[in-house]
Amino acid sequence: MNASPTSSMLRVLPAEHGERLMHSAREVSFPLGTRLFEEGRRADRFWIVRTGTVALDMRVPGRRAVVIETVGHNELVGWSWLFGPHTWHLGAEATSPVRAYEFDAEVVHAMCRADPALGMAVSQWVGDTVARRLRSARTRLLDMYAPYGSGSLR
Repeated sequence: MNASPTSSMLRVLPAEHGERLMHSAREVSFPLGTRLFEEGRRADRFWIVRTGTVALDMRVPGRRAVVIETVGHNELVGWSWLFGPHTWHLGAEATSPVRAYEFDAEVVHAMCRADPALGMAVSQWVGDTVARRLRSARTRLLDMYAPYGSGSLR
């Protein structure tokens, strides 16, 4: 897997941790339009996109789902598996055919419990991704719903 400048697991994690995690991955593919998960349902896996794109969306009452971010090559899809109550905070849909590495959350949780250094590295990687996505969601929602000029970041 080639590292991307944004959130590639192998770029962030020490080599031995990335390799251990990759041994637990399985290759999967999703056709265009496939829902990977729905907001509020049980989060029991995550993916790293190899090819294609996935839209992360949020339900908005009285409106269709709002796309918060679109992720692609080498990016993490799904972080809710790491934090209780282990339910998806967003939804996700393939916006093109997708090939990805899929990880079983229970297997990764067990690996992290057995190796605290791995657990810390995974937590940092996922936490950085969450922080970036929250900033993106805030900006997108301000662009959509706030009066002009009220979303400037200082």
